[in-house]
Amino acid sequence: MRLASVVAAAMLLIATTAHAADARAVIAVARQRIETADFRATGRLVRVDASGNRVSNAITIKAHWLPGVLRALVEIVPPRTPAGNARQDARVTILLEMRPNGQNTIRIFRPHESAPASLPFDKWSESVFGSDFNYEDFLQPEYYWQGQTILKSARFGARDCDVLKSTPGALDHSHYAEVQTWLDHTIGYPIYLEKTLKDGGIVKEFTYFGLSQSGGVWSARQVEVKIHGRPGSTLLIIERGSTKANLSIRDFSPEQISQFEDRP
Repeated sequence: MRLASVVAAAMLLIATTAHAADARAVIAVARQRIETADFRATGRLVRVDASGNRVSNAITIKAHWLPGVLRALVEIVPPRTPAGNARQDARVTILLEMRPNGQNTIRIFRPHESAPASLPFDKWSESVFGSDFNYEDFLQPEYYWQGQTILKSARFGARDCDVLKSTPGALDHSHYAEVQTWLDHTIGYPIYLEKTLKDGGIVKEFTYFGLSQSGGVWSARQVEVKIHGRPGSTLLIIERGSTKANLSIRDFSPEQISQFEDRP
């Protein structure tokens, strides 16, 4: 009996060690994708209500990794009015900075304002333009959180995936209690996510469609977001872009962004 217990304990230790090694390998691939990011994309952010009615906003996203920080610039322009002009006063530009140490920041640029406003952390979970995306969803810091575990291998559609569970540590500012990510076993790209909010345990489901590779970089043409148990969804539809955009820190400077906001 004693020998059996020792053997069982040893097998458990070996399994746990292998499990941890698998998690590190999966995380390494995910982090490499972030730490080589240099892309721009243009498309639409579409909110679909329970009746199928759609509200479509133009969206442009630029992202670039510089040593120690991922900068992402999200520009959203609402629909044109009957007079043919976009609602300039409602347009918004969001500058997000994600750091592996959890010290992330979000700043908002609005037309006719002399300086960007820092978005307080308690507002990061608010809806962006009435969509199912919140501000934090554009950061994707979960791959750098303290808690990382491979739960299982599972199929999602036609793809074999590693299911990664990420949980924030004490220094990781997030409104999510955990994120479970289905990562394609071959390419390490997310196929599906479930994000659980700390407040009320609400689960948000993210599904990635139209995966393709360009210049060795994988991307998705569409992301659908649903809140579990609620009607409607939001579609982030990418219509064109570049996975190697040759961006620099100048593209994310407040002065450059303010010049854009001042243009009609």
